[in-house]
Amino acid sequence: MNPHRKEVVRLIQSVGYRHDTYKLFSDFCELAALSLSNAVDLRKREEREARYLAIVKGYEREVVELFPRIFAEVVMGLELEAFDLLGGVFHDLELHNKQRGQFFTPFEVSRMMASMIVGDEAGARRRIEQRGYLTACEPAVGAGAMVIALADVIRSMGINYQRHLHVTAIDIDPRAVHMAYVQFSLLHIPAVVVVGNALTLEEREHWFTPAHVLGGW
Repeated sequence: MNPHRKEVVRLIQSVGYRHDTYKLFSDFCELAALSLSNAVDLRKREEREARYLAIVKGYEREVVELFPRIFAEVVMGLELEAFDLLGGVFHDLELHNKQRGQFFTPFEVSRMMASMIVGDEAGARRRIEQRGYLTACEPAVGAGAMVIALADVIRSMGINYQRHLHVTAIDIDPRAVHMAYVQFSLLHIPAVVVVGNALTLEEREHWFTPAHVLGGW
């Protein structure tokens, strides 16, 4: 197991006796998402900064100071390898909820499916030559495993996914959107992550990754 994933679990569990673990993990993911968004999405900065401060006020100083340490471990974990770190942590903490059906796809399965979707390198390069980039839509993104796997498969072909892939990802659960947004942002995947319902076409929030904004998408 990735050592940084293990350390994220340990750090969360170190204060889990004081707070509900599900809420603690969810708040960490939202705080991380808000911080990343506020660096690039000026239109939402004031609103999201207020939300950030409101979450932080609910924790004592020791826990607030722990959040940057957890974030650092997430950064280092994704630097070490591209995989669904936060989805793994979610399961390691035993937060998956049978009633909600929140079981994230194992990353190995996601990568196999991504390889089948992309096809061979020649075909991928031909599609990029035709329009300049590949697009992907994930209607139930969860923590983002399928998109991360897709980007990793494209990278393994020698194609720069940061320039030649754009993703639209949707999930009905804001917590899942925050997890996906954080991981896509740190892996520099150009994406729009939407809190909404892919079946009814409802859209409640839009989260634009730094790669989407800085890349001029």
